[in-house]
Amino acid sequence: MTTSASNPAAEDATREVADRALPLVAIVGRPNVGKSTLFNRIVRRRQAIVQDEPGTTRDRNYGSTEWRGRAFDVVDTGGLLGEQLSGPYASSVADQVRTALAEADAVLFVVDVQAGVLPADEEIAAILREAAQPVYLCLNKADNDRLEQAGGEFFGLGVGEPYLISAHHGRRVGDLLDAVVEWLPAARAAESQAACRLAIVGRPNVGKSSLVNALLQNERMIVSATPGTTRDAIDTPLEFDGKRVELVDTAGMRRRGRVEPGVERASVRRATAGIGRGDVGAVVIDAAEGFTSQDQHVVQTVLEAYKGLVLVMNKMDLVEDEPGLRDSRARQLAGRARFVPWAPVVWTSALEGKNVEAVVRAALHAAEERRRRIPTARLNALLRRATLEHPPATVRGRPLKFFYATQSQVEPPTFVLFSNYPEEVHFSYERYLLRRIRQEFGFEGASLRLVLRSRSGADA
Repeated sequence: MTTSASNPAAEDATREVADRALPLVAIVGRPNVGKSTLFNRIVRRRQAIVQDEPGTTRDRNYGSTEWRGRAFDVVDTGGLLGEQLSGPYASSVADQVRTALAEADAVLFVVDVQAGVLPADEEIAAILREAAQPVYLCLNKADNDRLEQAGGEFFGLGVGEPYLISAHHGRRVGDLLDAVVEWLPAARAAESQAACRLAIVGRPNVGKSSLVNALLQNERMIVSATPGTTRDAIDTPLEFDGKRVELVDTAGMRRRGRVEPGVERASVRRATAGIGRGDVGAVVIDAAEGFTSQDQHVVQTVLEAYKGLVLVMNKMDLVEDEPGLRDSRARQLAGRARFVPWAPVVWTSALEGKNVEAVVRAALHAAEERRRRIPTARLNALLRRATLEHPPATVRGRPLKFFYATQSQVEPPTFVLFSNYPEEVHFSYERYLLRRIRQEFGFEGASLRLVLRSRSGADA
């Protein structure tokens, strides 16, 4: 195989990566070598879910993380490969690697040290040997010293010196990340001076396009005269109260199991990429139907990208005529979306142009909250109060301690907490700490990120 073959997915990725601010690390490899486990280890949460569905090209999982003070994005391409490694699925192996190469600044090539070199590994290596990016060969599942001695045959892949790791146990993952961040490029400066990039997202037929039309036709919002900007463009600039806002219109998103192959699957992938380009995701919900499980899936996609969030209850004209229906829908939303009580809710009728300006105001406020920085002294004072009022559980009879807290970055607001047992902090206590941060400092409409580290900073 060669890297010169045309690949539409790779071309789309090349266009999309132009707006990515942070450097991107792609994880590639054949199925069942531990790519998703490594992804979860790097982003420090269980986000990636392995799916054995041949040819599923939209299951690319993005996450943001930091290591040694360097922030970067990671993409898990595990779902892109089929169950078979030859015949009709051989080309999908090449396509997924080329797509990763088209957008990534560095590549982690994961193989299974216990299985040895397989033909699929050699196919991928043949492509990666021509890559312009640095490639890190990760010999995964090296769970003990004996297995570490079995990696010599992988030198024959010709993609550099291997890193023997165990993603499951975290063994030597820190050494790998040390090497990766040393060569990652600096974060790109944002090309746009927009106060907010607003991604309009939601399931099909909830009124996303109507909302975009209503925003662009409103007298107080003027479409930018930027050359080449058309209604079919992915990003549409507009001016709102003297501030530049960019609308990122997206295709309807369905749940993974309901997405049809072909054009629809590509549209969903681009919609997910649109969320990644945005600062805030406005999730449009059909008020007549109420908050559904598909709406929850869309909200979760925005949260996994750590973007701002605004819930838009559209089509309110259909519920206001029926007594009590709006109150019923509001109670339903409060119950089913209770995992995001910090997200503002805006009721609109895009068809009639009612209250659509409130969506932009809420998004601008969320974008400002994403840029807030909390002084370290105030953050640590809150941490002391929170742990005194509600101490964490003990770990094997020993107290779980938090030594220090700091905000490491904005967009999204990221808080690093140093602990003696960071891997033992229960997710419910993480939620408690984030809730206390919100109670003290606000952050309305902004997703927050919590990173737990050991005091030595040695944990991956």
